[in-house]
Amino acid sequence: MRALSEYELLNAWEQGQCQTPPVRALILLASSCPEFSLDFITGLPIGKRDSFLLTLREITFGHLVLGLTRCPECSESLELDFDVDDLRSRSESKSGSENSISLSGYDLEIRPFNTYDLQSIVRSKDVSSARNELLRCCILRVQYQGNDISPDQLPSAVIEAVEAKLEEIDPQADVRLALSCPSCSYKWEEPFDIVSFFWTEIDSWARHILREVQALAGKYGWSESDILSLSPIRRRIYLEMAVQ
Repeated sequence: MRALSEYELLNAWEQGQCQTPPVRALILLASSCPEFSLDFITGLPIGKRDSFLLTLREITFGHLVLGLTRCPECSESLELDFDVDDLRSRSESKSGSENSISLSGYDLEIRPFNTYDLQSIVRSKDVSSARNELLRCCILRVQYQGNDISPDQLPSAVIEAVEAKLEEIDPQADVRLALSCPSCSYKWEEPFDIVSFFWTEIDSWARHILREVQALAGKYGWSESDILSLSPIRRRIYLEMAVQ
């Protein structure tokens, strides 16, 4: 993985404007990880993919993460302030025999979700249908008392065991923040999605950079590539001089 130049980051942002979150994640990683094929990146377990995105976010905007949320109990606005490392799971994704389940006569082989799977459910009608489709994607083989059966025939207890196993083998795929409201002391867990959070940061940054380009181009007649080739410090000084 390598850091993206401002020009490359703007290009990635432009490419992702009308894309789904899974595709945006692919665009960012394909740009920053030329050593990997697109098929390899798309097939990564979501936790591994998100770990790469956390690293890219850190080398792009730094290790400090700032955000806002709202208490679900009293609606108080809370400022979030934490380190990228706080979002990293201390467990690695597991594979091989550890991805098997045997329960009540049912034997299953499963795999973690990947970006192919998430892209396949972006147009799902509801949460239930999306959940069922993801489960079908991750179940590679299922037998009952030695006979092959369809995943649709699994009882709810086995499905719950599959979901618990998926969390175990790919813990980075489901990051949750433990939060407490200073106003009412309510405690809750809130999911953290690195794709949407990082993309929101990139979108804000890109629009700010384009406003700078517009200002400098209008003042000095420079091209976008000329302006982006300037260091942020020199660009800021030129902007200060432009308004004097």
